Amino acid sequence: MNPHLLEPVAAAGAPAGSARAAAVVVHGRDQDPEYMLAVLDRVAVDDVAYLLPRAAGRTWYPGRFTEPEARNQPALDHALAAIEAAVAATGFGLDRTVLVGFSQGACLVTELLLRAPRRFAGAALLTGGFFGPPGYRPGPGGSLEGTPVLLASSRHDAWVPLDRVDETMVVLRDRGAVVDRRVYDDREHRVNDDAVAATRELLTSVR
Repeated sequence: MNPHLLEPVAAAGAPAGSARAAAVVVHGRDQDPEYMLAVLDRVAVDDVAYLLPRAAGRTWYPGRFTEPEARNQPALDHALAAIEAAVAATGFGLDRTVLVGFSQGACLVTELLLRAPRRFAGAALLTGGFFGPPGYRPGPGGSLEGTPVLLASSRHDAWVPLDRVDETMVVLRDRGAVVDRRVYDDREHRVNDDAVAATRELLTSVR
């Protein structure tokens, strides 16, 4: 049984019937959708229908994303299934659906893009990267078909090494994404004002 699918999904923004686009927004470890709702208040794009899945126990997977994948299974597959369920529940086509994730959520969105490459309206990866231990690199497969991707993180982040962010940029570009990489000097694990502005730009670009 997938425990994340038993959790209520939060909704915000415009009603689906009148929204211009949809976004699936994924929180980080020891957080909940309320954390990302506060981020969305700062993003301030009101004509988008937001769905925010909730992790059981406030954690999507137990270990670090830079550990061997087996240490995070089956929780990793459960988390990805919960995100896919939220994408399907938006009622919008992928060309009008943006994925947004912070920390654990950003790692999950990255993994979803790589495991099942398709063209989305966009993705904002706010402090995250692909899963796997140091030295691992996902192999080729599928195309993101020009999906615009914001890849934003701090060079000092204690959870997401900058070299993994850079490796993620290369892998995403190899899969056909158009990547906007932004590196900050923040000492806090947070979504800063520039990342908020870039996410706003990504959301408003969907037509």
